[in-house]
Amino acid sequence: MPQVRNPILPGFHADPSILRVGEDYYIAVSTFEWYPGVQIYHSKDLANWDLVKRPLDRKSLLDMRGNPDSCGIWAPCLTHDGEKFWLVYTDVKRKDGSFKDSHNYITTAQAIEGPWSDPVYINSSGFDPSLFHDEDGRKWFVNMIWDHRRRPQTFAGIFLQEYDPVAQTLVGPRKNVFTGTPLGLVEGPHMYKRNGWYYLLTAEGGTAYEHAVSLARSRDIWGPYEIHPQNPVVSSKDAPLAAIQRAGHGDWVETPDGKVYLVHLMGRPIGQKRRCVLGRETSIQEAYWGDDDWLYIKNGPVPSLYVDLPAERDDTNYWAEQKYTFESGLHKDFQWLRTPETERIFSTGSDGKLTLVGREAPGSWFEQALVARRQTHFSYDAETVVDFSPIDERQFAGLTAYYSRFNFFYLTVTAHSDGQRELLIMASEASYPESKLRFPFPEAVQIPNEGKVRLALEIRSEELQFYYAMEGEELKKIGPVFDASIISDECGGHQAHGSFTGAFVGVACSDLNGTALEAKFDHLVYRPVKHVSDRYDV
Repeated sequence: MPQVRNPILPGFHADPSILRVGEDYYIAVSTFEWYPGVQIYHSKDLANWDLVKRPLDRKSLLDMRGNPDSCGIWAPCLTHDGEKFWLVYTDVKRKDGSFKDSHNYITTAQAIEGPWSDPVYINSSGFDPSLFHDEDGRKWFVNMIWDHRRRPQTFAGIFLQEYDPVAQTLVGPRKNVFTGTPLGLVEGPHMYKRNGWYYLLTAEGGTAYEHAVSLARSRDIWGPYEIHPQNPVVSSKDAPLAAIQRAGHGDWVETPDGKVYLVHLMGRPIGQKRRCVLGRETSIQEAYWGDDDWLYIKNGPVPSLYVDLPAERDDTNYWAEQKYTFESGLHKDFQWLRTPETERIFSTGSDGKLTLVGREAPGSWFEQALVARRQTHFSYDAETVVDFSPIDERQFAGLTAYYSRFNFFYLTVTAHSDGQRELLIMASEASYPESKLRFPFPEAVQIPNEGKVRLALEIRSEELQFYYAMEGEELKKIGPVFDASIISDECGGHQAHGSFTGAFVGVACSDLNGTALEAKFDHLVYRPVKHVSDRYDV
């Protein structure tokens, strides 16, 4: 069988839920504050994946305005009961403090492309729920429980309760069936049944370098559940030099010929500070059933960088330059932040341009006009051309490398208070637990008040450099070399245990005067670069 190098979904693709329906495989991943919610990928061979749907794409299904960074959609679970698709998801409204306000919903669809039904609210007692379809037709809601009274051990265990699909509510007794292993922080449950055993796969150890996948089983759905004899089944916690780190939060799938594969999140740290600039990615591992009816990872528990899969991966498109224009709308690679009311922040037209409507400041948790795509390579170039006529310093638009309100670099076209147009770099470089917005050079660069401006950035592993030019001119450097590793989970305002997304690159526009001044972008270029320091790039 061909060997494929992990990750199979590079860049920000956390908390994978995998499913097979006939010959088709699907993976659903978290999207947190990025809209639309949940990314669903499709594959025929487990090696090559294509984004086919973001199902939470209207206000009735999702409105995240006001959600803090790294809140929003956590750990969706995608299943199929033989008749239709079921998607369970959490919309986390806050993350810090004693309460999470984690609202859990269910939506369904006959086809993966939708339409997806209006959501059914289930509860707010915890996050990362899943739905298990038992052989007798009953459906079970499996959910971690957050106990706000038990600081710091607020992860109380995995609760089980039956879901009535007709009444669309939980019914019958509710029980804590599994309190986890000594690894702690039990979450992300998935339930399965095989050979009379109920299996409970969970995430433990937090989301950073102690992360792990744990497995338990019972003959009775209500337990008691015994722990895998070699738990954890997947983890890099004892292998600090392994290529794949932060391995955890998994789900498994069986192929038509009986092989088993487990997907899980992972990270690829760079530099001596071990920062995962690409966020939490999705990896796959070959698994097998032992004679003792326990699932084992081939060569595990440390995940393998190379895995035997049914087909080779075609990386041609992965390394190709992408020049995005907007005649046919927004390309599926792009997302924006929080709001379902897209007409208030951007539009596209037959002129091929992307028009951003100036709204709130960068880092706003409500209405920010920022459209971006994931960083999926350690090194790349990005470039755009903007037509923007600000009248003062409260209006600015440009090119940004963005993680959260705490971590971004932003080259803007703006103006002095006297109306003279200029270029200014905004840099928000969080040093946990503090964050600050700073301007890295004392004098802005004046530019003509008329004419489009070409903006570019270059990232080479841990280094970021901005460039600019007026139309017809060559690009020239502007500002210092920045530490690009700042745009990472480890620096996202709450460190790796509280920052969950990944780096993006895109365009943005703000108008703090409230006049909704528009900025027009001709295109966005994303050009992957093979760089000598990027030894773990796929």
